[in-house]
Amino acid sequence: MSPLELNKESGPREVFCGLTSIVWLHRRMPDAFFLVVGSRTCAHLIQSAAGVMIFAEPRFGTAILEEKDLAGLADANEELDRVVDKLIDRRPEIKTLFLVGSCPSEVIKLDLATVAERLSKKFIGKVRVVNYSGSGIETTFTQGEDGALKALIPLMKETNENQLLLVGTLANSVEDRFIKIFKKMGIEKVQSLPPRQSMDLPAIGKNTKVLLTQPYLSETIRSLQHKGCEIIYAPFPLGIEGSTKWFLAAAEAFKINAIKVHEILAPLTDRARKSLEVHKSILKGKKLFLLPESQLEIPLARFLHNELGMELIEVGTPYLNRDLMKTELDLLPQNTTIVEGQHVEKQLDRVRASSPDLVVCGMGLANPLEAEGIHTKWSIEMVFSPIHGIDQASDLAALFSKPLKRNEILSTKLLATN
Repeated sequence: MSPLELNKESGPREVFCGLTSIVWLHRRMPDAFFLVVGSRTCAHLIQSAAGVMIFAEPRFGTAILEEKDLAGLADANEELDRVVDKLIDRRPEIKTLFLVGSCPSEVIKLDLATVAERLSKKFIGKVRVVNYSGSGIETTFTQGEDGALKALIPLMKETNENQLLLVGTLANSVEDRFIKIFKKMGIEKVQSLPPRQSMDLPAIGKNTKVLLTQPYLSETIRSLQHKGCEIIYAPFPLGIEGSTKWFLAAAEAFKINAIKVHEILAPLTDRARKSLEVHKSILKGKKLFLLPESQLEIPLARFLHNELGMELIEVGTPYLNRDLMKTELDLLPQNTTIVEGQHVEKQLDRVRASSPDLVVCGMGLANPLEAEGIHTKWSIEMVFSPIHGIDQASDLAALFSKPLKRNEILSTKLLATN
């Protein structure tokens, strides 16, 4: 490993909660429904994040805990049963119901695991009910997906079939391209978690090799290991470098010649390198500061430095899983400063002192920093956008070059008017 500066700090944090993951999970599995057991604030958060109109029929909702529930004056279990009964009656197309815990439900110690078990028996053969926590008390917003996928693993059947399992939500178009490449390589059986339909869970076993597409799934990976699956450790498929090494790691696990992989990827890498040039002309030499929020920060830093020439001031990450991140850390330049955790006031002081050209951060910090004249990029966009794979490298780079290009144009116009 390169001699990196690994630091850890704690204190006040500025992050979204795990409920936000519902936005991309409900799009991935159209036969599932996500019922948040929480407050009106929880309802406002996911509705505003998803941009759902008032008259739409989204596949998520909130069972609102009122003051009497929080005060223990009403039986929250009875109220929740009533809401679920009404929901299932109104939405018969639901096949899997996720009960999602929140800060309020955890504060009053509402046992959603027991509720899910009871409701699963009640609706057996009709609706499957599982639960996970989306609370923001201890987690960041991407860890909601980790909780949801971990909740599905006990429902997965066993198989001894030799197969590759891609773990982490991808855009369908990106997943299709990945599967096509794997089949060209000679890996015929490729499954995904989460699947495109919640009831189509893949079977797993000792001959299942797991390849992560997202870096924030530590609990899911641990559960898959307990089921006997083999984990393939690799950089994440962001940019040309990460994606190439990702495919090569799968090839090694399945005893496929690396030369064959390079031959398959060559046309993609050639096009991607050409398409990156325009973004590199904007980003090269620019100073980058990544605040911790999504756990995508380290792979993004690797891509932006190694392929686009950005200078890394500090790379923050909410949590650092050294096993999952070792291959990424090995690709970072020497003396890169990595900070696990957050003391938001201290980090903001370091941002101001370093005068970065671009800061990757959460929406809650972006507007105040912009008001100070510091250019920002919302980290949550990296989860909502199809950025994985070699042929998406240019789109990923554009997420960072566009803010700087826009600000350059606006500054030029402002000077012209003055």
